[in-house]
Amino acid sequence: MKFFVDTADVDAIAELNDLGMVDGVTTNPSLILKSGRDIIEVTKEICSIVSGPVSAEVVALKADDMIAEGRKLAEIAPNIAVKVPLTWDGLKTCKVLSSEGKMVNVTLCFSANQALLAAKAGATFISPFIGRLDDINLDGLELIGDIRQIYDNYGFDTQILAASIRTANHVTQCALIGADVMTAPPAVIKGMASHVLTDKGLDQFMKDWAKTGQKIL
Repeated sequence: MKFFVDTADVDAIAELNDLGMVDGVTTNPSLILKSGRDIIEVTKEICSIVSGPVSAEVVALKADDMIAEGRKLAEIAPNIAVKVPLTWDGLKTCKVLSSEGKMVNVTLCFSANQALLAAKAGATFISPFIGRLDDINLDGLELIGDIRQIYDNYGFDTQILAASIRTANHVTQCALIGADVMTAPPAVIKGMASHVLTDKGLDQFMKDWAKTGQKIL
């Protein structure tokens, strides 16, 4: 499973990228706001750090305007994936941009039918939002499984990009179900390394090492 990091914080991206933990980046208007930077400027910098797909989201609501914005964003770098919402206008935009050879990430997916439409429109990625479904007492992971089965049934090339990842357990379950990609905040990716038994074992090793009175350096 590929790891995308969901942030516009270039320092966090660079740190994870240096460890080989970043296959791509996803951004959205909320993350751009949090960064406090110009969307073109920060996206260009991210693209210079990461060789994989970098999702940059349109903000228009009508297809013609989305297409124009998408083309503008795609000019930033060859690895831009234009991010569009899963609306009818977003699907129209996806069809046009994907036909032009641009990567398109269709976001805000909450049903298998929506994912089927996105695949038919030529989406490179479909982004089902797990955490937001969990927030309203629906099973976000079940949606990932449904999309996986549908795409496999018909040989769609659209990659399932599990989004709105809140916990390390979400990552594990998405990997088991067969999501192609997951995107998560830096803290969630780092948190995957944590385990209480690892901490306990390391603490015991350190105590025993201190008793030896030895040094390696």
